[in-house]
Amino acid sequence: MPTIAPSTSQISPANERLYHQSALIGDWKGNWVGNNQPVDFKVVNIRGARAQVEYTHNGHTERGFAQVKGTLITFGGVTVGTKDGKNMVLLFSFGGSGRQTANLEKQAPPASDSRLMGSWGGYSSDNGKSASFKVLAVNGNEAQVSVTTDGITRQGTGIVYKNVIMFGQAQIATDDGQNGKIIYQVGTKSFMVPVTKYPPADSSSSVDRTA
Repeated sequence: MPTIAPSTSQISPANERLYHQSALIGDWKGNWVGNNQPVDFKVVNIRGARAQVEYTHNGHTERGFAQVKGTLITFGGVTVGTKDGKNMVLLFSFGGSGRQTANLEKQAPPASDSRLMGSWGGYSSDNGKSASFKVLAVNGNEAQVSVTTDGITRQGTGIVYKNVIMFGQAQIATDDGQNGKIIYQVGTKSFMVPVTKYPPADSSSSVDRTA
């Protein structure tokens, strides 16, 4: 059985409820205030109090691990944060007194022809279970996903194999890109939920109104 890559995000449910740390994950691009030079900050994943990041400025990229505290990520002299998951403020401190600010926007996931891309959901009358699975981006054999089973949502990086994505104790599979099934495990029991792909959300963004 394939193992989940060590880069899988691990955000505690408590931190997600308080700070919505998953909103920080993604590729952010923008410009410095003042000189309008481009700057890019990418949050690959978050594991507890550490985030794997890439910071591109002045034509070169720095990669490494940053510190996560609440809604903020600090990488050397750089601190970033977002309130709405769409816009990010980047603050660079240097020399104790100097500061430079940049405004960044989250970039849309790269286009993919994967049949698994999109939001899936369904209900099984056989076991009374409902489940949903969002595939946000597919890059080679990895996918950024959000899975909700038994009322608990988990986000991170899953493993792609053909038309199947495996993430933790859950997996989604589809043959035609419109209908599929989610199989997830709780303890020693496995549950299967048939799912269908939702139509693309409009500009008002779909929100789970059942909560």
